[in-house]
Parts: sequence; structure tokens; C-alpha cells
Amino acid sequence: MKNSRDTLKIVAEEIVSCQRCPRLRLHCEEVARVKRRAYREQDYWGKPVPAVGDPRARLLIIGLAPGAHGANRTGRMFTGDRSGDFLYRALFENGFASQPESRAIGDGLTLRDAYITAAVRCAPPDNKPAPDEFARCVPYLERELDLLTRVRVVVVLGKLAAGAYLGILKKRGVISSRAAFPFGHGREHAIGENHPILVCSYHPSQQNTSTGKLTEAMLRDVFARASAILSNALAP
Repeated sequence: MKNSRDTLKIVAEEIVSCQRCPRLRLHCEEVARVKRRAYREQDYWGKPVPAVGDPRARLLIIGLAPGAHGANRTGRMFTGDRSGDFLYRALFENGFASQPESRAIGDGLTLRDAYITAAVRCAPPDNKPAPDEFARCVPYLERELDLLTRVRVVVVLGKLAAGAYLGILKKRGVISSRAAFPFGHGREHAIGENHPILVCSYHPSQQNTSTGKLTEAMLRDVFARASAILSNALAP
């Protein structure tokens, strides 16, 4: 049940102080202590990473988890790594971001009509959260979904993010089966009346972008489609 006193600010504060997953907390703290050589003079964030964006957004973007030397270093989603380079360029080119790159908090980036969150808020070893870690973290996403009342399009970055979102919808009785909404890059699903359109994308991980599985044009097209839905230029 939705808490009428809940706010996105409260959710963010609880995320930053969260200690629900000991394995993930130890990993993030170790990465922040050891650091990558290129960033050894920087102070790492090393804590769970809150969502970022416009609280009145109509576009919600759901990723998997913070990057060990990206968001786990900078403290902002998709900031400071190649995944973010791909994502923010695509958002900028479609009018959802004020600039095409995001290097650090305070660099001037703002999101326009977009909100970025994740299924898991701590950087996991090998980018693979365990099932129990997903389960402990997903309530934060549930609360954000309740609070982001203007969302009309949800873009999921990767199959695991799609599974987390669809799992919430199934739990709430909105859908009867996740299998009815298969994942695939560019796939689009109408969930039902009064629910956002779901648009799927490969995750802009370095593995996907360096192999050409996901190109800049492919990601740009996903957000062009989201923009078109929001402007009613194309039928859902």
C-alpha cells in the first residue's frame, strides 16, 4: 500500500543509508578503498546510489545497477563511465538531457522529463546481483513507481531490468505473466489502460557497445520512439 507521506527524497535518503545486502556493501566499500589507478586521487562515493532526474517525468529509465567505477565512484546514476557516455548522448539527442555527457555531480547535467533509476542500487561483483539482492532492493523501485505519477513510458535497459519491472507488475496483479512480455531490443509492449508503455533496450554496457550489439543509433532510436509516444506523434 502506498504511504501518503512517502516522497522521492525520503526514498533517496533511505537508499543511501541502506545496509540490506552485506555482500554488495562490502564489495562497494572495497572498490572505493582500492580504487582504479585512473581515479586514485578521487574520493569514491562507495554507497548505494539514489535515482536522479525530474520528479514530474513522463519517461522512466530503469537500469540494472551502478557501475563499480562509474556511479559507485561519482554517486550519480550512469555518471563517469562508458555506459553513461552512451546513455546521456542518446538522451541529449532526443531532448531529455541538457548535455551529452555526465562526468561528475555538479557538472551541470539536468534531465528533462526523464528519471533514471535501477533495479539494484549497489555495484555488484561481476555486474551480477544475486536473486536475494534483487528481492531486497526492488521495494525501492516499487515506491518510486508509486511516486512518479506522470510516467507514460518506461524504458528498461537490459533483460534483468525488464524482469524486475515486470515482476512488480505481476506482484500487483497488473499482468498475469511476465512471459507475455518478451524482452528484445526495440520491443514495445502496451501493458494496459492507465499503465505506461514499456520499451525494451539492450543495456549500454561496455560489453554490448564494444561488440556492436548495441550501437549509438540503436539506443538513440529507442529514445526517439519514447519521445514520439510522449508527443503522440505515433500511436502506442
